[in-house]
Amino acid sequence: MPKDMPSQLDPRSPLVLDTRDLPRRPGALRTHRRVVPAPADLGVELITVPEGADLDLDLRLESVSEGVLVTGTVTGPVKGECGRCLREIDDSVAVTIQELYAYENSTTDDTTDEDEVGRMQGDLIDLEPALRDAVVLALPTNPLCREDCPGLCPDCGVHWDDLPADHSHQQIDPRWAGLSQLTRTEE
Repeated sequence: MPKDMPSQLDPRSPLVLDTRDLPRRPGALRTHRRVVPAPADLGVELITVPEGADLDLDLRLESVSEGVLVTGTVTGPVKGECGRCLREIDDSVAVTIQELYAYENSTTDDTTDEDEVGRMQGDLIDLEPALRDAVVLALPTNPLCREDCPGLCPDCGVHWDDLPADHSHQQIDPRWAGLSQLTRTEE
């Protein structure tokens, strides 16, 4: 059992699945639909699922010879800020989960590394690590408020969308100022 894993799972925890009603014969399956609160720190630096936000789980638990295969989708809100213009992002994320959880004392214990396959504790499955991996990997490290976000003017810090098309901070070197007169047309 990994060092950071609690010694005993709490069956009342929203991200712990109880498989007692799932027969341990290959092919048996059960579906689970539930809304659970998002755990803390579910995200990356600029975008995250707010702690306690509703996550919709639509899961299928299927008995296989060595354990339980959990597949399904997780959907929830994300909040953050644009990596170009710093505007607030209020969006949603939908990810697919597929994780095998091996029965205790199965041959999987001998044939796989400890972190390669999830492990069941009795009839309980801790879904949080798989959920965390799927959601965090689906989030962009540099989120954008929109695909064509122009960002901020590097000189004045104003949103490019809010500036006129001819906005510029170009300064002419006084030694070359006389040349600019050559391109002007006489009125």
